[in-house]
Amino acid sequence: MKIRKAVFPVAGLGTRVLPATKAMPKEMLTIVDKPLIQYVVDEAKEAGIEHFIFVTGRNKGVIEDHFDRMYELDATLAARGKKAEQEILARDQPAAGAMSFTRQQAPLGLGHAVWCARDIVGNEPFAVILPDELVLNTPGCLAQMIEAAGKLGDKSNVIAVEAVPDHLTHQYGICGVGKRLGSKMFEVDGMVEKPPKGTAPSNLSITGRYILQPEIFRILETQERGAGGEIQLTDAMIGLARTQSFYGVEFEGERHDCGSKAGFLRANIAFGMARPDLRDGLRAEMKAYLEK
Repeated sequence: MKIRKAVFPVAGLGTRVLPATKAMPKEMLTIVDKPLIQYVVDEAKEAGIEHFIFVTGRNKGVIEDHFDRMYELDATLAARGKKAEQEILARDQPAAGAMSFTRQQAPLGLGHAVWCARDIVGNEPFAVILPDELVLNTPGCLAQMIEAAGKLGDKSNVIAVEAVPDHLTHQYGICGVGKRLGSKMFEVDGMVEKPPKGTAPSNLSITGRYILQPEIFRILETQERGAGGEIQLTDAMIGLARTQSFYGVEFEGERHDCGSKAGFLRANIAFGMARPDLRDGLRAEMKAYLEK
């Protein structure tokens, strides 16, 4: 099963981190020295993704600009002899035609955002990556999922899962655990979006990484609104699971919810400490602050 395309739903308003996102897309908020969106695109590149599809909304044009060339900046850096900075920009520059952008005109939920990419994805399996969820690990979460998908049949779907405290399962989409296929992968035995307290089939939450078959689009086209009055991707996956297999992958790595203020701050520290060029300085700064 070859996965060539990835969908990035980036039309959300980022209300959990206002006022930072009043005029700036949350996907452009920086973790250390890169915007969130760059991290997930890099994760997709590492996994072998060839085509990057962004489902955007109003005031999100800066995301498209970020992945374009800025000739004035290139010329200024060249004139000042800043070769290291030029190399960084060149490294992050996508190939011509590798990125597509489409609009989600109304905030109708994640399922609707994925459906908006249907014509660009076409009739092939694809990945979905939520940009406000970062996973700190090498290899990345999507690379782990694609490796797992390579052991499955052609019409298989894969979701990334992680354990959450039992008393918090009502805040997540939760999957049931069926037959184990090794220590990190299992057949998904049912899914439920935000189950009432005490009713969750497991403590494994569905996180922001998916590998889906194109038949999901036919279900999303007529999907009714679910939790929060939105078209939920989990509801569509439940429908698809009636005819196709779903598998869960317990990925290796540290997940960070950058859509919350606490999670955003935690991610900055974690990704900073993971950088050899920053680790010692960051540790010294934190120690000095705590000793005040």
